[in-house]
Amino acid sequence: MPELPEVETVKRTLNTLVQGKKIQKVTVRLPRIIRRPDDIRIFETMLEGHTIERVERRGKFLRFLLDDLVLVSHLRMEGKYGLYAAGEPLDKHTHVIFHFEDGTELRYTDVRQFGTMDLFLPGEDLSLPPLNKLGLEPLDPEFTPEAFRDLLSGKNTKIKPMLLNQAYVVGIGNIYVDESLHRAGIHPEITAKALTGEQMNRLHEAIIATLKEAVDAGGSSVKSYVNGQGESGSYQHKLLVYGRKDQTCYSCGSKVEKSVVGGRGTHFCPSCQPLG
Repeated sequence: MPELPEVETVKRTLNTLVQGKKIQKVTVRLPRIIRRPDDIRIFETMLEGHTIERVERRGKFLRFLLDDLVLVSHLRMEGKYGLYAAGEPLDKHTHVIFHFEDGTELRYTDVRQFGTMDLFLPGEDLSLPPLNKLGLEPLDPEFTPEAFRDLLSGKNTKIKPMLLNQAYVVGIGNIYVDESLHRAGIHPEITAKALTGEQMNRLHEAIIATLKEAVDAGGSSVKSYVNGQGESGSYQHKLLVYGRKDQTCYSCGSKVEKSVVGGRGTHFCPSCQPLG
């Protein structure tokens, strides 16, 4: 958490909150959040006077496109952005503050302190870590059935960990892999190369449909996720298998099971998603 739908929702919210705002100064209160440049004062100084033109997303990363810089931010487990009036009390977990000329502040808070920020010149961010080795975007036109089949063909890897690998397909975390596999009727432990062409097509469609529905619902607030306006998502109320161990499958009435696949807790219906 958060996964693609949640990060996409944060992106859209931030565009309504900070697009066009000019940064007066930046305050870094927890230096380890900043990875590039390695000098925090340089990071703060470089951002002064720059305007946020828009916010984009690549996988689970946010890309703040400024007039002459790109800030890449990963929320990890608990990272959050919020817009505040200058002078409002600070949360103790506020680690980075972007002070705008209009008297508002974009604050980054992170209870777990796992989030990261990297600052680049335009054109550098997509060719350098952490974005340079990311895989296909499942909501982009390039994510075609043919591209997906080419990705899976011949891979002797269980399908769930393969879909979680950001070098193949980006943004699909544990929740939406389980949901997509269930919708496609595919067991999480089947290897990619064992899938038929029909199964690959079903899974391709399921991934897109699941992610689009989750984005429309503002993501899933199964833990502490909220968007930039402090609002929770609602897709958790539509989950078919994730978090529903021992509950009745909506499709067939069997009990939803939970196992560990690739080191991750995995929910599936043994009747709708047979192995073999």
